Amino acid sequence: MRLGLQLGYWGAGPPDDTLELVTEAERAGFDAVFAAESWGSDAFTPLAWWGSHTERIRLGTSVAQLSARSPAACAMHALTLDHLSGGRAILGLGVSGPQVVEGWYGQPFGKPLARTREYVSIIRQVLARQAPVRNDGPHYPLPYTGPGALGLGRPLKPITHPLRADLPIWLGAEGPANIAQTAEIADGWLAIYYTPRLAGLYREYLEEGFARPGARRGAADFEIAVSVPVVVTEDPAAELARLKPTYALYLGGMGAPTMNFHADVFTRMGYGEVVAEVTRLFGAGRKEEAARAVPDELVAEVTIVGDRERVRAEIGRWAAAGVTMLVVGCRDAAAVRAVGEAVVDGAGEAAAVHEAGGVVAARGVGEAAAVRGAGEAGAVRAVGAAVVSSGNEVAG
Repeated sequence: MRLGLQLGYWGAGPPDDTLELVTEAERAGFDAVFAAESWGSDAFTPLAWWGSHTERIRLGTSVAQLSARSPAACAMHALTLDHLSGGRAILGLGVSGPQVVEGWYGQPFGKPLARTREYVSIIRQVLARQAPVRNDGPHYPLPYTGPGALGLGRPLKPITHPLRADLPIWLGAEGPANIAQTAEIADGWLAIYYTPRLAGLYREYLEEGFARPGARRGAADFEIAVSVPVVVTEDPAAELARLKPTYALYLGGMGAPTMNFHADVFTRMGYGEVVAEVTRLFGAGRKEEAARAVPDELVAEVTIVGDRERVRAEIGRWAAAGVTMLVVGCRDAAAVRAVGEAVVDGAGEAAAVHEAGGVVAARGVGEAAAVRGAGEAGAVRAVGAAVVSSGNEVAG
């Protein structure tokens, strides 16, 4: 099990302590640091800026939105970051949702799985640099010959030679078909609202993808990075209550009323009645009641909350369920240091996390971002870090 630090995306402005968090995470043995985007700050620039102060830690997007840039442009961003970091980039991608894709990027949301497949294929071609890039698919035709074309486009290879043809591509996915496709065409799965209880079901989805002709990887070398709040506390009930407003928002307030991929995940987990009630209350503007309608057991199932020994035991259970990385947030550098001391077995040296493949625990992304934020703006930032940044704005 490894640990990733989630930076999320910015609120009204850039946070002033991110460099300290990133450099402390590297000292503490974190394996990776991730940045996100929604409709404000982008996912790549912060990684290049703050990552330039690091030497070992991997730099990943979680997630970069497909509709934010063409596949070729995304490949350019990724190969540039990979060169500048000496081969430490992870390209995490997600389709986002129709409200963002159509409302912010001005593009159609339809056929998200087909678009993802084409997008990844083009990026692979760019990174391989074996031939001029071509794509005959309907979503990202290269060369473009559609309406308005002059007919002068020609296939090109990147001028810059990519550092790694196998730069890892991880995909955010929530629904069964999307998870199966992720196992087929990607190197890792950026999971959200994961529960070890359904590990067997997730395994079925993944195995379907691994078994497809031409699948890149199998279970043995496929990454499963889960965004999860991890809280070391002597008062778990208070922490679960603190997290409920975030889950209420994503159950009842995110996405369109008729298309909420996050709510669908919890429905598949068996919380259909809860989803319906939270959606009803949230839609009526009764947000506090919606939060109270979220049961403790739902929050507990998708978080790791408890005293030090319980957190250690839970981490072992999640690892046994197939998770290879926990992606968490830390409110400050002191928290980064503290989490290493909380969980590293016996040694008390956070550097042992990376060497031994151990895991440290931190306050969850959503709660951590809320601590760093304030009031309504802090809640928005918490939500963004907790969910969007970890790849949950993805197609079912």
